[in-house]
Amino acid sequence: MGEPWDYPPAQGLYDPSRETAACGVGFIVNIDGESSAKVIRDAEKLASRMKHRGACSCDNDTGDGAGLMAAIPHSFYAALLQEEGVELPEPGRYATGIFYFDKPHHEESENLFDELAASHGLKVLQWRTVPTDSTQIGEVARCTEPFMRQVFVAAPDDYDDATFRKKVWMARKQATHNLVRPGARFYICSLSTTTVVYKGQLTSDQLWTYFSDLQNPDFATYMALVHTRFSTNTFPSWERAHPLR
Repeated sequence: MGEPWDYPPAQGLYDPSRETAACGVGFIVNIDGESSAKVIRDAEKLASRMKHRGACSCDNDTGDGAGLMAAIPHSFYAALLQEEGVELPEPGRYATGIFYFDKPHHEESENLFDELAASHGLKVLQWRTVPTDSTQIGEVARCTEPFMRQVFVAAPDDYDDATFRKKVWMARKQATHNLVRPGARFYICSLSTTTVVYKGQLTSDQLWTYFSDLQNPDFATYMALVHTRFSTNTFPSWERAHPLR
């Protein structure tokens, strides 16, 4: 019979007295700031090694939640929008984020957000349907799967960067409070000039196959933060996955 397991001794920044059970979080960064697809693949490997930090539903295929926050892959998005005849401004002069809608009300919700953004002097350049593959996710997650749309919002010429960031933040907060209405699903995963969040009621493995963007070799970033959820005092949901913006 083997020796009983115990925590390793305190060393450097590690102290066993600070051990607690919680969700799993990992961070990958190119410290030189150079974007690379390798960062996403390293983040995927990191997330797969945190499976024990997340939890599953009774169907064994629905995760409590997993997500990725990455520095905006500008070249990847610019190429996608160029195919639609839309020119993306330089980094820092636009914001992007993924929204959760329901299909019957998504056009109405997008129009309401367009109007709210315009009230802050912001211009919505494009809405894009986020490509996903739900064939591998759990039945519980599939029953409440949202319709995902990604927005791109441009800064007017007379806004400096600080003013633009403030207006984007105000638009997100006001939309969250004012555009949520009975019978229509409305949730903003993130809206930022620097980062983008991909998340869902997924396991840490499903995240990378569910979002087609994350499998694209042109998706290059210099920073990736991954999160896998163990829901202890709340019920899991698509919205509650990856709480970090």
